[in-house]
Amino acid sequence: MSPLELRPAGRRAVLAEVADSAAARSLAAYARSARVSADEVVPGARTVLFDGVPDTAALSELLAGWTPDEQPQRGQLVEVPVVYDGADLHDVAARWDTDADGVVERHGRVEFVSAFCGFAPGFAYLAGLPEEYAVPRLDRPRTRVPAGSVGLAGSWCGVYPSDSPGGWRLLGRTELTLWDPGRSQPALLAPGTRVRFVLA
Repeated sequence: MSPLELRPAGRRAVLAEVADSAAARSLAAYARSARVSADEVVPGARTVLFDGVPDTAALSELLAGWTPDEQPQRGQLVEVPVVYDGADLHDVAARWDTDADGVVERHGRVEFVSAFCGFAPGFAYLAGLPEEYAVPRLDRPRTRVPAGSVGLAGSWCGVYPSDSPGGWRLLGRTELTLWDPGRSQPALLAPGTRVRFVLA
């Protein structure tokens, strides 16, 4: 894939396809700093959606100045206290060839970054887990995962902001409120936020 591919997405939206989530974060940050003319800039796993674009040619010209090795500005750091008692903690330990304490140590060593939000309001897809620690989703998702559950799927980490179905492998739980419409920024782990998991 070339560094940037643009595709129309409806009458006034453009989807930019990039190589990975780091490139998507970088492109979104670049576009915002350049004050791109769009109602919304929404990063994804390998895309950035520009919605409400009045002039697609101008957008294309502006984005031509971006290079994929540009690093977005480091966001604020949020520490998430976790009780590591998840239903899949020992399964993950076996997959990582360690014990529960080893999972806690490795998980806590990673500085994650919120790549994008999706699935449910406030659910942040956290990038940063080394690929050798990637774990598959459950074969059969659970019908209910409690709010605050901390889980892994592939090389992503996430915290469920509300009770919902889910197929991620659960490591533990936190008491933090991930989504609060009454806050000035409802999502605690908005894209760009750096995240560390610490023992509660």
